Order: sequence, then structure tokens, then C-alpha cells
Amino acid sequence: MKTLRRPEHRSLLLLASIIISFLASSSAPTPLYATYANQWHFSPITTTIVFGTYAIAVLSALLVLGRASDHLGRKTVLLGALALQTVAMVAFSEANDIGALFAGRILQGVATGSALGTLGAAMLDIDRERGTRANAVAPGLGTGIGALFSGLIVQYLPAPTRLVYVVFIGVFAVQALGVALLPRTTARRPGLRTALVPELVVPRHLRRTLLAVAPVLFAVWSLGGFYGSLAPALAQQLSGTDSVVIGGLGLFVLTAVSSVTTVAFARTPARTVMFLGIALLVLGSLGTLVAVEASSVTGFFASTFVSGIGFGAGFQGGMRTVVPLVAEHERAGVLSSIYVICYLGMGLPAIVAGILVVHGGGLPSATRDYSLFVVAFAVATLITLLRTRDTRHPTDLTCPAHQDVRCALCTETPSAFRT
Repeated sequence: MKTLRRPEHRSLLLLASIIISFLASSSAPTPLYATYANQWHFSPITTTIVFGTYAIAVLSALLVLGRASDHLGRKTVLLGALALQTVAMVAFSEANDIGALFAGRILQGVATGSALGTLGAAMLDIDRERGTRANAVAPGLGTGIGALFSGLIVQYLPAPTRLVYVVFIGVFAVQALGVALLPRTTARRPGLRTALVPELVVPRHLRRTLLAVAPVLFAVWSLGGFYGSLAPALAQQLSGTDSVVIGGLGLFVLTAVSSVTTVAFARTPARTVMFLGIALLVLGSLGTLVAVEASSVTGFFASTFVSGIGFGAGFQGGMRTVVPLVAEHERAGVLSSIYVICYLGMGLPAIVAGILVVHGGGLPSATRDYSLFVVAFAVATLITLLRTRDTRHPTDLTCPAHQDVRCALCTETPSAFRT
């Protein structure tokens, strides 16, 4: 493994820190949803729609702006995304109604979606191997740290609905200065208009494989959507407290464990990882059912830990089942299709769950339905995989970064999938 020069090392750390801060800021409102709901008198339906709006904004930006940095330059796109994130933080900090919350989430989603692909590419420009590892770990850590960090500030410091956003404004300002000082690594080139057109074409030889793993990809991202929207209220209800730290802890556990899992199973065959992910998703979801029935907050967090492993393994296994089969000229269309599956999974089930909370049997009942939904999708993937023979071609499996057929951190897997 080569040793990075000091400037390269600093640049890589800066770019990884931006991924962490972007994803942390995206989860910062999570512990505050209950506070906003009390102040502005809105229902869980509104909470989940706000969350779903962010997911759709990220998806739209990924599809439309994901390749813009290849034509405008990495620095230009990153500085624009940092500026947009700052505007979003101002909107949150000054919010006095639900409309401002929606505006902040849309701005935040566009900024995050436009930056993630650029950050991943920029880190690979510096060092392919270290860059892919940073892409694997940083997003999950950022999401979890943001929820916990926000909860601690809201719980123990003044101005709970403003201070956390002011802190992020300061972080983004420092990072913008760092980006401005980075050397330019890519030149502007024509073709921007073509690059802004999303490609959603899946070649015939990949359709069966993608359909086989689509349910588990949808399920794991829907699990993330639940923990980012309704799980904080559930944790507070089970614990019998209104602690926002408890509310943010579930998302932290889920995403931190998922990130560690991604690294831990880096050399395990994709099919094995997929089966492990399915088993643990089912086990974690059923554990959540038991915890809700028993009103056990300890059981809830234990199930969250198990689900986190299932999340990381299921997502990684699904990606590694599909990505090695994608030829270079097919990549944009296939990856865009996977974006759609993942982000729709992140947003739509959460919105449905919000409706069930209000018009169904309340939060515990909606949680049970959600858990059974995840189990059903995981089992559907298992059945399909057992009926699908392994169609991989050995020549398609070699990772260009590590020359390893079992590499989980292949550079062909973009960082945006790990948000």
C-alpha cells in the first residue's frame, strides 16, 4: 500500500469530513421532529412527509447532478453544495412554520445529492483504495453521529432549535475554505447538458439479477427511513421519557453498526453476505416486534443493533451481486435504477407508516406493520435468490482497485449508495 504525501492525506481527510458533515446535518433534525410537532401542532404524517421530501430531493439531485462535476470541476460543485447546505441551515435555524422545514429539507437534499458523487470521485482521484474505504465508512458514521450530536445539543444546551444548525454553518464555512485551497484535479469539459439527463436503462441480462436483490435493497433503505422519521418517537415512548438523546440513539446505533459491518465483511463472498443480511434483517425486525409488545426499550435497541448488521450486510451483498455484472457502458443506467429503488424505499414506506400512526392503531401498531413489511421483502429476496443460479462471469468480478474478486469496496460502487 502506498504512503500518501501530507497534502494528499489532508485533502482526503477534508473530503471525508464533508461527507460526514453533510450526512450528519441531514440527520440533525431527527431528534427535533417531536419538538417541531409540539410547537406547530402537526401529526406524524407530516413528519414522515418531511422526511420523504428529503429522500426525493436527494434522489433527484443524484440523478440529475450526479455527473456534473465531470464537466464543471470538483471544486465548483463542492463549493456550490456547501453554499446550499449553509442556506438550508439558515432556513432551519430561522424556521417558524412547517413550510420553512420543507424548504430546508429540499435545499439540504439537493445539496447532499449533488455533492456525494463528486466527493466519492474526488477521493478516488487522490487515492483509489483509501478513497473507497472512506466512501464505505463515512456516510453511515455521519448519519449516526448527526442524530446523536443533535440530541445532545437539544437536550443539554440552550436554543435547541437553532444552536445545532449554527454549529453546522460554522463547520461548512471551514470546509468551504479548505475546498477553495484544494488543487484543481479535473478540468472543465463539454457535455454538461447530456450529463444532466438521467439514464434508467437496465440491460436484459441484468434484469433478473436486479429484480432478485431489489426487495432487500428497498427493505434496508426503508428501515433507514423508519429510524430517521418515526423511531425517535417510538424510543421515547418505550423508555417513558421525552429525552431527545434516546430519540436519536436508535439511528446512531443502526448506521454506526451498518458502517462497521461493511468493513467487517469486505472479503466475504457477496452471496454469503446477502444471505446473512437477510437473516439478520428478519431477526432484527422480529425482535422489534417483541420489544414493542413487551414495551422494552432495551429490547428495541438490541434489535436495532441486529438490524444494523442486517442493513450493512444486506445492502452490501445486494450491491456486490449486481455491480460486478455491469459493463462500463451500462453503468449509468443500472446505477441510476438502483438509486431509484433505494431512495423510494427510504421515503415511501415512511410516509405510509406516518398515515398508519394517525389513522391506524398508533405508533406501536405502525411499527409492527413496518417490521412485518421489512420481513416480507427480505424473505421475498431469499426465495428469489434460492431460485436464481449464480450467473456471474469471472472476468467481470475483478476489482480494478484491489485485483480481488471478493472486494466489497470496489470503486465501481459509488459512495452515494452509502448515505
